[in-house]
Amino acid sequence: MKLTIWGAAQQVTGSMHLLQFEKYNVLIDCGLDYEKDTYQEENQHFPFDPIEIDLVILTHAHIDHSGNLPTLVRMGFEGQILSTPPTADLTELLLLDSVNIFLSKQHKHSKGRNRRSSGPQPLYLHKHVNETMERFVTIAFHKDFKVNEQLSVTFIPVGHLLGAAAVVLTIKDGEELKKIGFTGDIGRKNYPVLVNPEQIPQVDYLVAESTYGGRLHSADTNLQDKLVETINETCVKFPGRLIIPAFSIGRTQSLVYSLNRIFSEGLLPPVRIFVDSPLASFATDIYRKYQHLLNDESQDFYRRKGDEFEFDELSYVQDKRESLSVSNYHEPCIIISSAGMLEGGRIQDHLYYNIQNYYCTILFIGYCAKGTLGNRLLRGDSIVRLRNRDLMVYATIKQTDLLSGHGDHNDLVNTVKTQDPKKIKKVFLVHGEIKSMTTLSEALAKEGYSVEMPLKGVGYDI
Repeated sequence: MKLTIWGAAQQVTGSMHLLQFEKYNVLIDCGLDYEKDTYQEENQHFPFDPIEIDLVILTHAHIDHSGNLPTLVRMGFEGQILSTPPTADLTELLLLDSVNIFLSKQHKHSKGRNRRSSGPQPLYLHKHVNETMERFVTIAFHKDFKVNEQLSVTFIPVGHLLGAAAVVLTIKDGEELKKIGFTGDIGRKNYPVLVNPEQIPQVDYLVAESTYGGRLHSADTNLQDKLVETINETCVKFPGRLIIPAFSIGRTQSLVYSLNRIFSEGLLPPVRIFVDSPLASFATDIYRKYQHLLNDESQDFYRRKGDEFEFDELSYVQDKRESLSVSNYHEPCIIISSAGMLEGGRIQDHLYYNIQNYYCTILFIGYCAKGTLGNRLLRGDSIVRLRNRDLMVYATIKQTDLLSGHGDHNDLVNTVKTQDPKKIKKVFLVHGEIKSMTTLSEALAKEGYSVEMPLKGVGYDI
C-alpha cells in the first residue's frame, strides 16, 4: 500500500492525498492550490489520471479541500465522493461560488487592457459542479461505512466547520488489518455553534494538519468580552460603524450567534446589524437544517430563545440595491460582509465608503494572506487603492483571532497525543507553512512520535 501527498505538502492550500492499494485508488480531499497567482492554470493538471481514481473522500467543504473536485470530474473521474451530509450541502454552495469567481475574473479581464486575450479560463462551469454533486454519497458521523471487502470509512467530528470530519480508514492489506487517519482541519474547543473535536481512535498512520504549529490563540480575553468592548467603543460611545469582514460560510454564522447572545442578554443597547452576503444567507439556512449537529450550548439557546441566527437587530441584505442602501445608513451599525481578506465581494463597497471615516472601525476576525488588501491594512498601510483610487486610511483597524476556526499549537499536539506513540508508526504533517510544520514536528518528536514532513509527490510504502 502506498501513500502520496500531492497537495498541501509543506504549504497550506491544495489538500490532496492519494492512497493506493491493490487495484483500488482513493483520493482524500481534492482542494484548490492557491500558492501561485496562476492557480487557475496550475490546478488544470493532476499528477495522476483522474480516470484511475476509484473513490474520493472529502473531510470538509472549504475550497482548499474541495475546490478542484469538478475539475477531477470534468477530466474523467467516475467514482463516488463520500462526505458527511452538511459537507455535501456546503460544498455545493462553495463550488457554485467558485464558478462565479472564475467567470467574474474572466469578465474583468475581457474589459481590461488585454481584450485580445480571453483571459484565464474557468477551471469548471456550473454544469461540472452539478455533475460533481451527483457523485456525492453522504455518511453520518461515527458510522462504519463498508466501501468494499478491503476498505471501510468512518467520519469523526472535529469542529472547524459544520460537517467537518477526520477520516479513519480501515484497510485489509493481505492478511493484515491497517488503520490510517486523516485529520482534515482540526477545530478548537468551545467555538461558537460548533462541537468540540472528538478523539481520533488509535491508528497505524496519521496524516495531520499543522496550520497553527508554533502559534497559540489569544488567552487574555474571551470572544464575548472582545465583541462587547469593540461594539461599545465604536457604536455606543460614539455614533460610528463597525465593519467586520468575514467568510460567508462558518465564521459568519458563529459571529451572528455570538452577537445574538450579547444583545439577547442585554449586555449592550440595541445596535442595527447587517449581514451583507447572499452566500452567508444560503449557508445559514444549511446551519438551520443541521441544527441537531450544532453544539449543546447552541441547541440549548434554540430551545430557550429560538433561532440562533435571527433576532430583532439583525437584517440579512438580499440584493445589490439593498447593499448600497446600507452604505447610506447614518445611524450606528455593524456590517458583516465577505470576503474575509477583502479580496472582492460586497465588503469592498463598504470599505470604499468608510475607509476614510474616522468613526469607522474595521475588525478582522481571521487570517489575511500576504498580498491581500486585508493584509495591507493590518500591517498599517496609510493609503490603499480601491476602485482605481488611492484612499487615505482614517478608519481604526483592529484584529482578533478569537474566531479562528483552527486549533492552535497545543490543540494540534493534543490531537496527536491521543495516539499511543508505541503503536502509531508514523505521523505525516501536511497543510501548514514550513515554519509551523517544523515547530510542530519538533514538539511531537519530543513526545516520542516518528514524524515526517512529506515533499509533494513523494510516496511512502505503508
